[in-house]
Amino acid sequence: MAESSPAIIWEHAVRNLLQYSELIPRLESALGKFSKRDSAEVIQPVRTTVPLQKHSGFLGLMPCYMENDGILCTKLVSFYKRPTGSTLPSTQATVMLLDPEYGDVKAVMDGEVITNMRTAAVSVISAKLLMSPDAEVLAILGTGKQAMSHYNVFTEMFLFKEVRVWSRSKDRADTFAGSLKGPVRVCESVEETVKGADVIVTVTRSTEPVLLGQWVKPGAHVTAVGACRPDWRELDDTLMMQAVVYVDSREGATTESGDVILSGVDVFAEIGDVINGTKPAFREKTTVFKSLGLGVQDAVSAQLVYDKWKSNV
Repeated sequence: MAESSPAIIWEHAVRNLLQYSELIPRLESALGKFSKRDSAEVIQPVRTTVPLQKHSGFLGLMPCYMENDGILCTKLVSFYKRPTGSTLPSTQATVMLLDPEYGDVKAVMDGEVITNMRTAAVSVISAKLLMSPDAEVLAILGTGKQAMSHYNVFTEMFLFKEVRVWSRSKDRADTFAGSLKGPVRVCESVEETVKGADVIVTVTRSTEPVLLGQWVKPGAHVTAVGACRPDWRELDDTLMMQAVVYVDSREGATTESGDVILSGVDVFAEIGDVINGTKPAFREKTTVFKSLGLGVQDAVSAQLVYDKWKSNV
């Protein structure tokens, strides 16, 4: 049985313990396991959400059980529709790791670092599988924490000749660009940012389409991370209809993603299907990876943090 007092792992410790080089292969394996339809190895329902109408937000519960790996985990995440220019966080999260045999809590840890890093790492996995091998230009729409984590992992994993960023606030875009390690071009408009880009990352607070298909070059790869409600969108109908659409979870996307639901497009595959070799990766076509986030991603991330934390105690 686990210790009576659960470990408390704070943000700075999670940040020090979690590394992309260790996280990415674990996430790739977990996504493959999740998409195996004939396996009960991963039990994960679609995220449960409680509306917080008074505060324009939601509370989400994301449990997951990985039987063969012996991981039982859940994340509590709150996410809000913030007005433009707001300095309040749009998401906050806490992750709990439990003993699957006894049900007691082994660890409670900061979930923001886990959420930011595992989301960006899954985006990189989608790009590794779907983007053109000759990709040279990366465009990022948004300048929040997810934009930072995506910049960090994309520039760590791939070599781009140019990185462009855009925000509704020019001051925020300039501040964001100034905080990065490498050179970044700050653009005045979304169109300028994405024209000719090979990889486009959307990590915005937008609830209406901000990226239009007429601006996206044929063969580009788009990874869309924002708009996690059935009536929120980042991508317009034109883009959704001209792209081959991949998702992290087919059930999740058809329940939660406004980009998928409101455009009426058919989801071609889960990214785990590509990892498993049961569906092809159309690198030569325009592709969209709609990322909503999965409990299994939090589970393997939290287990990695906990294992490394134990080894250092």
